[in-house]
Amino acid sequence: MTAVPGADAPLLRIGTRGSPLALWQANETAAQLRKAHGWPEDAVALEIIKTSGDMIQDRPLSQAGGKGLFTKEIDIALLEGRIDLAVHSAKDMPTRFPDGIVIAAYLEREDVRDALIARDAKSLMDLRPNAIVGTASLRRQALVKRLRPDIETTLLRGNVETRLGKVERGELDATLLAGAGLKRLGFAHRAAGLIPLDIFPPAIGQGAIAITCRTDDEKTLAALAKINHAATETALLAERAFLTVLDGSCRTPIAGHATLQGNKLHFHGLVLRIDGTEIFEVTRDGAITDAASLGHDAGEELAKILPPGIMGH
Repeated sequence: MTAVPGADAPLLRIGTRGSPLALWQANETAAQLRKAHGWPEDAVALEIIKTSGDMIQDRPLSQAGGKGLFTKEIDIALLEGRIDLAVHSAKDMPTRFPDGIVIAAYLEREDVRDALIARDAKSLMDLRPNAIVGTASLRRQALVKRLRPDIETTLLRGNVETRLGKVERGELDATLLAGAGLKRLGFAHRAAGLIPLDIFPPAIGQGAIAITCRTDDEKTLAALAKINHAATETALLAERAFLTVLDGSCRTPIAGHATLQGNKLHFHGLVLRIDGTEIFEVTRDGAITDAASLGHDAGEELAKILPPGIMGH
């Protein structure tokens, strides 16, 4: 796509949530589109859409309907043609989309590690006995419990600044946030440290920005192809295939991470009990061209050994 949008062509309209991190991601997407195509500043516009996930703050998403709560209203706007593309944190996306919507591109992935936010500790092991850690993530809750069974976890929802503030005011001993989000917002210095992947593997898609559009919108698909980061796409193909097999929403602690080395892909996936007492792991190695099948096979292998009821269905 080389034509420059102007008076005779509509703007590319990006749908996004209104949180500071969501807006950063949408603005970054707009900037990359303008740069890749040589478009003027007004060629891409943002439309803020409030989602059910933003409005429900009093309970975990697992009790309210899962990850689709962050995409439902945006998907509707996309299908109705009110926006041309939508920008999401890949880890917040459901495994299945409404008919007519596809992930068209990924931006280059940031650091996938989780960051510890704490006033008086540099690591989870340094937290005081019976410390209170706020999180809305079952994965983080289970991994914390696995390392420190004494720690009490409590629900913490809200945007990044809200969560940082609760720790800084002493309402909680600590919380955990994606290091990528902190870096993008300029808050990396407020983390006590990043937690090593070998003890705290990430959520599927963590650190990646995914862009969706309509499957029949050739103009937008072509525009997005120029900013797609191929290595990130390959890793996410494996991770999301794994998640799809396990039907992961928000009801089960699931982690997974694909890494690329040359033309080879390594995948590590796991499922935990919510209390962290048991962990079930799988790894796969293969060609990057087989990314989706590697993730799918890993999910199938793990599904066969999981005890009844652990998936929270």
